[in-house]
Amino acid sequence: MTSRYRASEDAGSRSERVNSLSPRRRTVVKAAAATAVLAGPLAGALPARAATEAPAFLHGVASGDPLPDGILLWTRVTPTAAALPGSGVGPDTEVSWVVARDRALTDVVARGSTTATAASDHTVKADIRGLAPATEYWFRFSAGGTDSPVARTRTAPARDAAVGNLRFGVVSCANWEAGYFAAYRHLAARGDLDAWLHLGDYIYEYKSGEYTARGTVVRPHAPAHEILTLADYRTRHARYKTDPDLQALHHKAPVIAIWDDHEFADNAWSGGAVNHTEGAEGTWAARQAAAKQAYFEWMPVRPAIEGTTYRRLRFGKLADLSLLDLRSFRSQQASTASGSVDDPDRTLTGRAQLDWLKAGLKASDTTWRLVGNSVMISPFVVGSLSADLLKPLAKLLGLPQEGLAVNTDQWDGYTDDRRELLAHLRANAIRNTVFLTGDIHMAWANDVPVDAGTYPLSASTATEFVVTSMTSDNLDDILKVPEGTVSAVVSPVIRAANRHVHWVDTDRHGYGVLDITADRAQMDYYVLSDRTSANATSAWARSYRTRSGTQKVERTYDPV
Repeated sequence: MTSRYRASEDAGSRSERVNSLSPRRRTVVKAAAATAVLAGPLAGALPARAATEAPAFLHGVASGDPLPDGILLWTRVTPTAAALPGSGVGPDTEVSWVVARDRALTDVVARGSTTATAASDHTVKADIRGLAPATEYWFRFSAGGTDSPVARTRTAPARDAAVGNLRFGVVSCANWEAGYFAAYRHLAARGDLDAWLHLGDYIYEYKSGEYTARGTVVRPHAPAHEILTLADYRTRHARYKTDPDLQALHHKAPVIAIWDDHEFADNAWSGGAVNHTEGAEGTWAARQAAAKQAYFEWMPVRPAIEGTTYRRLRFGKLADLSLLDLRSFRSQQASTASGSVDDPDRTLTGRAQLDWLKAGLKASDTTWRLVGNSVMISPFVVGSLSADLLKPLAKLLGLPQEGLAVNTDQWDGYTDDRRELLAHLRANAIRNTVFLTGDIHMAWANDVPVDAGTYPLSASTATEFVVTSMTSDNLDDILKVPEGTVSAVVSPVIRAANRHVHWVDTDRHGYGVLDITADRAQMDYYVLSDRTSANATSAWARSYRTRSGTQKVERTYDPV
């Protein structure tokens, strides 16, 4: 396939790319290692076709975190019928892999093997290096005479490549029990994505029936109870990885993922979570450690700093992408008891991560600075809403009951961190910063002002595109009214009180496609016909863009 990166390239650089595939540089393999935990009856983590005594690849394959010279490959092998995810049992199994330039796997550029063990829940990661930049590759795993599906991936452009455009799928908030993952299917069908971004809530932790589609379980997850232990988190990840639409997207393009709260527990912070009862549900430290271990076992993600997801990827001279971890270091959400949203001693990012982000944005020499951001950074005043609308919105956002009219789980609850970051952007004249956000179960297109109270007289320092949930309830679902009913009333009120907000859709489910050129970054918003239908269709809803140098959002009337 012809490269989508329309970069200029001379004969010398082409020769360098071919030479980079010399055998001594082709591969680096890192096998995951973790502590084994015995589990109870976990058969629900497997699809209907249970494993035989021959090894099986029941959870698909995946790739992630593309580099100019490498890609991270992932799979999970089920060596025997008893070796269920989370069980802590099953024999050591040799797993080999092959990477090629063609789908038939005849033009092989890398191969190797490693051992899948119960200690890593029989998950395998292979960190392949020595590949050519901006190139499509195909890969497959094998074990005991059984082959996995063949999947496609692609590397990032060379660091100094003149890249014409980039295109990313953007998703968030995939609640298994609330619907089907048609968004993944529609993104997979496009065939034009360089990668896809998952901005958090890849899984949900609740017990069965607690968080559904307007009170109805569309399809039961596993285990049925709330996940607390390492075995639980492994089993829940495994259930998600059986979804055919999720597998299809993982087979088509590399994922770039960060976590949010539900990979742990609702409204998680460094020392606990709203949905965690210390003692009765074990210690938070043990639960957090279990969640992180299972995440890194089951996701094709490289932890940049042990136990976190903050890291940075680069896509030639066009864009770099700073990915944040806004759960591991944050202070408890503000309330009457835990402090003010303006308290400078409270933090969302932690000192080290905020310094890392500021330094990276300042040093960046790319046209665009993208920030993968799990909770909304734009200010959001909700106090102007009527009581009948504010109550369901408070339920959706998890607002504290003490009367604070802000979502304290977002950057609104940590205003000192936000003030410092935005002041840094302004003081250093850092242009073209675009925050890409999930979490809030609504679609937004925002300017990010220095002072929302005086906007538009005050400057806008960045822009933000927020994608809605794939399946998790939004406002119309909470009120159980027809789609669009709430948004027609609420959206004008929100925009009147928040003049930096160009658009908000409170009601629909879907995904985004971000397309970037040197001139503009554009988000196309797509909506699903029915999240509870496995055959849901997809339709373009709206598009917004920010032109280079403007730090402002504008509507555009056609998708890319």
